[in-house]
Amino acid sequence: MWYQKEFQLKPRSRGFHLVTTEILNQVPELKNVDIGLLHVFIKHTSASLSINENADPTVRQDFEAYFNHAVPENEPYYKHMDEGSDDLPAHIKASILGNSLSIPVSGGRLNMGIWQGIYLCEHRNHGGSRTIVVTLTGE
Repeated sequence: MWYQKEFQLKPRSRGFHLVTTEILNQVPELKNVDIGLLHVFIKHTSASLSINENADPTVRQDFEAYFNHAVPENEPYYKHMDEGSDDLPAHIKASILGNSLSIPVSGGRLNMGIWQGIYLCEHRNHGGSRTIVVTLTGE
């Protein structure tokens, strides 16, 4: 069985946002898969996806602080600044974190750890809605 869907995540402010429920709401077919794989892909170069802590929001705040420190804005050696000072840093952060996730499916549910959730990593000050493609395979 193969299933694929493209949808928009609502616009969010810059930062790391837990979007597990929002994604799962778009894939009700998941409950019919006993064993399989959910692939989640973001169609953007200035936002990314990650899996991490789903309970304590300070983890997401610390992620944002770390990446802003590691990849600062307004560096004099940046050439790509077409859309503002957050433009190139957003591309670098997205490349570091990545644009897709593959998550096992068992018994109609994502087979993740109890404290794991899917993050939308929004690296732009005004990124807008983000397009996600989910592909579900299994039986």
